[in-house]
Amino acid sequence: MVVSNFFGILLVMEVMVFCGLRLGVHGLSMDYYMMDCPIAEFIVRDSVTSALQSDPTLAAGLVRMHFHDCFIQGCDGSVLLDSTKDNTAEKDSPANLSLRGYELVDDIKDELENRCPGVVSCADILAMAARDAVFWVGGPFYQIPNGRKDGRRSKIEDTFNLPAPVLNSTELINLFGKHGFNVQEMVALSGAHTIGVARCSSFKSRLSNFDSTHDTDPSMNSNFARVLSKTCAAGDNAEQPLDPSRNTFDNAYYIALQRQAGVLFSDQSLFTSARTRRIVNAYAMNQAMFAMDFQQAMLKMGLLDVKEGSTGEVRENCRKIN
Repeated sequence: MVVSNFFGILLVMEVMVFCGLRLGVHGLSMDYYMMDCPIAEFIVRDSVTSALQSDPTLAAGLVRMHFHDCFIQGCDGSVLLDSTKDNTAEKDSPANLSLRGYELVDDIKDELENRCPGVVSCADILAMAARDAVFWVGGPFYQIPNGRKDGRRSKIEDTFNLPAPVLNSTELINLFGKHGFNVQEMVALSGAHTIGVARCSSFKSRLSNFDSTHDTDPSMNSNFARVLSKTCAAGDNAEQPLDPSRNTFDNAYYIALQRQAGVLFSDQSLFTSARTRRIVNAYAMNQAMFAMDFQQAMLKMGLLDVKEGSTGEVRENCRKIN
């Protein structure tokens, strides 16, 4: 386990205060499972730790899945639902085909149902798993409120609202703004790309016939363009780390943007644009600042459009509605 989490401990009290400002709005609480399933957090954390010890790359998958869940219909576990003969679900969208971690969520849910049947929602499991994955790879430790209910809707057409790798900074600002995020929060959340990989299909458009005047994306370092071209020689599914330390939470992602070595066009646009460049530079200089802003933005994202009461349910099986 990566242990470079010292700054996270110092942020716990601040995080709890941050959450406390919002609990009255959403009806969530830090001790939501204290009475009915006090071991919920421990089960999730132990399961995530065990899984990441076997496969550290799964950390990025859990964080990305949580983001893709919250950004559609809110944090309601809709990304976990399977398609049926009458409905194509979010997980079968081209934007979600590379998501990973479904089996781990299933295993956690099975154990929780054995210990505390009908209590812990799939949406909360995913939020806790993403939080624990961030900490395991060296990111900040933060508490999250629980009490999200699981949604009953999951449709492929809703995923068209997910941020695409071809968006520029202005388009990203507008898209995140629709969900209540300011510019700095958008840049901080983009820092989730400090872990994980991108497939060639998501960046190959930068490598040839980029526009009417450039064969390759001019915002990209020419040496790095050759690196990406070599990756893509293996096919559309070939993977490129999003930053040099793919399984460690740090600020290398922002340093790479300064060097014009962002893998995705959307990432590099954060440095190209004067409106976001100063934030990129600040995070590249100060990793603790990035960690603080990232955990607060993640907390805010985890509260997007949560479902309560009769607007949701606690699924028995995360892959299907009750």
